[in-house]
Amino acid sequence: MATDERLYLRRRISEITNLLTELQRALLSKAEQHFGAVMPGYTHLQRAQPILLSHHLLAYVEMFERDKSRYADCLRRLNVSPLGAAALAGTPHPIDRRQTAKTLGFAGILRNSIDAVSDRDYVIEFIATCAIVMMHLSRLAEEFVLWSSQEFRFITISDAFTTGSSIMPQKKNPDMAELVRGKTGRVYGDLINILTVMKALPLAYNRDMQEDKFPMLDAADTTAACLKIFSAMIASTTFNVEVMRTALLHDYATATDIADYLVQKGLAFREAHEIAAKIVSYAIDHNLLLPNLPLETLQQFSPAIDEQIFEVLNPERSPARKRSEGSTAPKAVKAQLNFWKKALSSIVHAAENGLGTAERKRAKKQAHQQEP
Repeated sequence: MATDERLYLRRRISEITNLLTELQRALLSKAEQHFGAVMPGYTHLQRAQPILLSHHLLAYVEMFERDKSRYADCLRRLNVSPLGAAALAGTPHPIDRRQTAKTLGFAGILRNSIDAVSDRDYVIEFIATCAIVMMHLSRLAEEFVLWSSQEFRFITISDAFTTGSSIMPQKKNPDMAELVRGKTGRVYGDLINILTVMKALPLAYNRDMQEDKFPMLDAADTTAACLKIFSAMIASTTFNVEVMRTALLHDYATATDIADYLVQKGLAFREAHEIAAKIVSYAIDHNLLLPNLPLETLQQFSPAIDEQIFEVLNPERSPARKRSEGSTAPKAVKAQLNFWKKALSSIVHAAENGLGTAERKRAKKQAHQQEP
């Protein structure tokens, strides 16, 4: 059974890693399609600074890449054979554990027969990685729920992934995103389940361990299903970039740009921050947007301000002023797009990269064969 579980998880890791790659490609496609589109970036769910939509989407691509690397680490540790350990002490019969391990595509054998029988770390680690994947999906699902609301209207989810209300015909509910968000708790429960089963078990095998099957199978099935759904949902979602742009233009997201501008004029950031806050407060009190403030008014807050301030106050030009690598500047985002376009076109899966050359060849061969 321990051998079967490892064979099963090896196959599911390959499947889920492929699904993660497909989700990354769906996000990358939207990021490429809308390159240059601006939107408000958020902290504390409050509008913070102007960013590119592509930059926001690529943040999730990064998250899911880390998930793939976690599966690769999990695969490297589980891809060893327990077969031949017998009940716990080994066997007097002339078996060749290394030969069976090689035949089944394992990288080696578990060195200790007691550990081979009693270990379920590979199940725990697999489910833990699934739980992290679901956490990332839940964050993306939450944004889809928010962004599809009338308060945001940043996206329009396809009818195939929404439902109408039972009594309110005007509604279009983001049910699939909500279900993914809800199923995150289910996989968390699977993790707590297996951790509780294994807690305080003496060596070696105990009948409690037969309870590892449900959480393992459920976590794998739930994670795979949610990844499939989300890839398809993203591909059919419309991003309302003009609504995002309008939200940005009618806010005060360039306040930090004012502070940065004053720093470049020689002020300390603490002082520049205070001046920018006063300018924003004045604009709000007088029901004005920052670009509509007269130069004379702005100069009342600091004599360092000149006509260049209006370039700074334009939120659509804010991203381009960022210089740091990995920023929301169009040049930096383009570099990210080029990196991921090349990385995701590779046929070598991230999960396989955790193995050595010989093991990777065996894993590739295994992926095209029926599991024993």
